[in-house]
Amino acid sequence: MSFPKNFVWGAAAAAYQIEGAWNVDGRGPSVWDVFSHQEGKVFENHNGDVACDHYHRWREDVALMRQLGLQAYRLSLAWPRIQPTGTGTPNAKGLAFYDRLIDGLLEAGITPWVTLFHWDLPQALQQRGGFLNRDMVEWFGDYAAIVAGRLGDRVKHWMTFNEPPVIMGLGYHEGRFAPGLRLPFADCLLGAHHLLMAHGRGVQALRAGCQGKVRIAIAHTSRERIPATETKRDIEAARRDYFASTGRVMWNLSWWADPIVFGRYPADGVKAFGADMPTVTAADLKLISQKTDFLAYNCYTGWQVHADAQGNAQRVPGGWGVGNPRGTLSWLDVAPQSLYWAARFQTERYGLPLVFSENGFCNTDFVHLDGKVHDPQRIDFLARYLSGIRRAVKEGVPVAGYFYWSILDNFEWAEGYKDRFGLVHVDYQTQKRTPKDSAFWYRDLIRSNGASLPLPL
Repeated sequence: MSFPKNFVWGAAAAAYQIEGAWNVDGRGPSVWDVFSHQEGKVFENHNGDVACDHYHRWREDVALMRQLGLQAYRLSLAWPRIQPTGTGTPNAKGLAFYDRLIDGLLEAGITPWVTLFHWDLPQALQQRGGFLNRDMVEWFGDYAAIVAGRLGDRVKHWMTFNEPPVIMGLGYHEGRFAPGLRLPFADCLLGAHHLLMAHGRGVQALRAGCQGKVRIAIAHTSRERIPATETKRDIEAARRDYFASTGRVMWNLSWWADPIVFGRYPADGVKAFGADMPTVTAADLKLISQKTDFLAYNCYTGWQVHADAQGNAQRVPGGWGVGNPRGTLSWLDVAPQSLYWAARFQTERYGLPLVFSENGFCNTDFVHLDGKVHDPQRIDFLARYLSGIRRAVKEGVPVAGYFYWSILDNFEWAEGYKDRFGLVHVDYQTQKRTPKDSAFWYRDLIRSNGASLPLPL
C-alpha cells in the first residue's frame, strides 16, 4: 500500500543542536549557551558551541538531504542569531545565513518547514523574566514579523513553538533543561499562558508578513495512551485519560491544544488548578485561538491503559513487559502503536490534519570496520512505527506527513552527544558525515511513497 500521493516525507533538526558557531557573526547567547556552560548540567559537560558545525557545513548537509531524497526539511531558527538580545534591530549576518539555507534547500528541491522557536531563548530575555514576563507576547511577535518579512516570500510552512511542555515543564518547573528553574506551579501556568499568547501573536505576524498562502501550526508533544485491548471500554478510557488536564504538570496535551483550537482552557484543569490559575481574559483567549492549519506533533512513545470497573484509565502494571526494547534514553520505550493512536485521537478531537513533526530512535551508532554505520534497530523501529501511520491512513485518519528526528546525530540537550538519533552519523572530532543504513532504507521508502514498508508479522 502506498501512502497518499501528497504525503510529505521529511526529516528534522533544531538550530542549537546542530549549528554551532555560537558566538560567530553577531549571534547573542541563548539560555542553552548559559546552561550548558554550567558545571554538571549536561552529560560530561558537553555544549553546543560547535555541535555539527552546520552553520559552516550547511551546503554539505543539504546535499546529503538531497541524496536521501527528502521532500521536506523541518529546521528551526536561532532567535539570538537573528536578534542577539531578543529585541531591536535584527542581525544582518544572522538573517543572511537563513536566507542562504532556505535558498539552498529550495534549489535542492526540498521544502523548508520552519520552526520559529526550538528552546534557544535569547539570554537577555531570560534576564528580563523570560516567559513569566507578559512582554514575551510582543517580543515574540516582533521576532516573528522580522522573520516573516525576510523569509515569508519563500517559506510556506511554519511552526511557532516546539514542545511547550518541555519549555515550561523541563525548563521552568523541573529544572532539568535551560534555564534550569524550579518554579511554583502557579508561575508555570502563568508562563504557559504567556507562551500561548505569544504563539497567537506569532501566527498573526506570519499571516501579515508572509507572501501568499501559508500553513501554520505549533508542535505539541505528550505521552500516548494506548488501549490495552481494542474494546470500546479501553479505547474510551484511553481517550479520556489522554485529554485529561488535572495533573499538576506541564504535560497535559489538552491544556496546550484546547485553547488554540477551541478558544478555552479545559474545564477539568481550570477546576483542578483553582487559585493557581492566572488571570485569563476573553481578549487573551481570542489571541491564543488564532486559526491554525494543521496539527504538528512530536511522538516517540506511550503506555498501555485499560478501563477499570468505573471506566477510568488504569496504567497496565509492568508497562510493555520486562525486556521491552528501548532506545539509549530511558524514556524511549518502544511502543509502535503510538503514532496510530496519537493521530486517531487528536484528529477526532480537533478536526485538523496531523503531521508528525518528530519521531525517531536513539542508539549507540558508530562507524564499523567496513566504513559503514549499521543500525538495524533503527530500521526496525521505523518499520514498526510507520506501520501505525499506514493503518491510520487506511482507516481515513488525515495524516499528512512524517518528519524523522533527526537528519544528523547532534547535541541531545542535557544528554550531550552520547545518544544518537540521526539518519547520518557525525564524527564530532572530524565532522565527517556518514549516512547510516537507515538513511538508505528511508530513501527507498520515500521513493516508493511508503509502498516498500514491510507488512507486519
